[in-house]
Amino acid sequence: MGACSSGKQSFEKGDYDRAVYQAVNRLQKDPNNKKALTTLQQAYRYAREDHQSRIKNAINSSEVFHWETVVQEYESMNSLIESVSRCPTCRQIISTEDKYQEQVEKAKEKAAEVRYTLGVKLLSENNRQSAKEAYQHFERADQFIPDYKDVRQKLNTAYQAAILKVVVEPVEIEKGIYKLSNEYFQNKIFEYLQHYEEKSFIKFYTPQEARSKTLVPDHVLSLSFDDFVVGQTYLKEKEQEVSRDSVKTGTVEGKEVYGTVKAKYITFEKTISSSGLLDLRVMDWKSKNTLTQEKMPGTFVWRDEWATYKGDERALDKEQKKKVKRRESPNPAPQFLFVEFTKPIYNQLTRKIESFYRKY
Repeated sequence: MGACSSGKQSFEKGDYDRAVYQAVNRLQKDPNNKKALTTLQQAYRYAREDHQSRIKNAINSSEVFHWETVVQEYESMNSLIESVSRCPTCRQIISTEDKYQEQVEKAKEKAAEVRYTLGVKLLSENNRQSAKEAYQHFERADQFIPDYKDVRQKLNTAYQAAILKVVVEPVEIEKGIYKLSNEYFQNKIFEYLQHYEEKSFIKFYTPQEARSKTLVPDHVLSLSFDDFVVGQTYLKEKEQEVSRDSVKTGTVEGKEVYGTVKAKYITFEKTISSSGLLDLRVMDWKSKNTLTQEKMPGTFVWRDEWATYKGDERALDKEQKKKVKRRESPNPAPQFLFVEFTKPIYNQLTRKIESFYRKY
């Protein structure tokens, strides 16, 4: 509906920019639409006056980031001009030669300078929180003017000062048959931590990396299984009498004989349970205080069902016959069971890490 509008309603509501865009869209489809032509002339003049008024107010303002408002307003006016320039009919009544590119560049220069100066001041305070804020200011300056002064170098300096260094002590399991599965579990954790680094000021290191870089960590995150059990097997057997009436059992003197057939139906259910309890602890390296600690349980139960019978098969229903055809499945490998019970632990662990380090 907006694409078909002449823009008059938006104009009457004081939304002059929207009125211009709607009028342009209408004139591109219907160049002779008088209502849209009138709206475009009036709305463009009012929109331009409003933007220029906001630019003047922003320049005279004491607000720290007022040049960013100036940039935004000039870019909004340039967007209006670009829209008009793509419409031949519109260009006949609105000049598209007076774009404000020079004004935009000058305002961006001043906006970048403000952000850069704030970043330098914060960086000189030599603390992690100020370095984080400085990084954000340098990043914003670089967005306004790419490679502004030595902003790339300042970004790197601020990032290095802002990162929280965390050494992650992985789970160590001596039992040989679980070694491969434990490596899979640990690799999943480190993949998550590497992804987390990309969107934060936290950097995680293995103990080997920390030693090779001779770095002093801020935190030590340790993981250990308090206990785990893999492959506890339980077999449940259930026996029941089943029967079916009105089943043909034979013939007597040429006549079919019907009666009740019976069978003893035996079901087997085998479950193999595996579980463990992972301890997560984050310690402050300098004070040696525990910052957070949590136990995370995980359980996986593998099930297998099959059945057999004694007696007349016709006494069994469809589902019972289907289960009778099944045979006992081989037990899954211990490595598979280990991986499966660690999956819910992994989900808890990643949520906890994200929640805890969000404040850093």
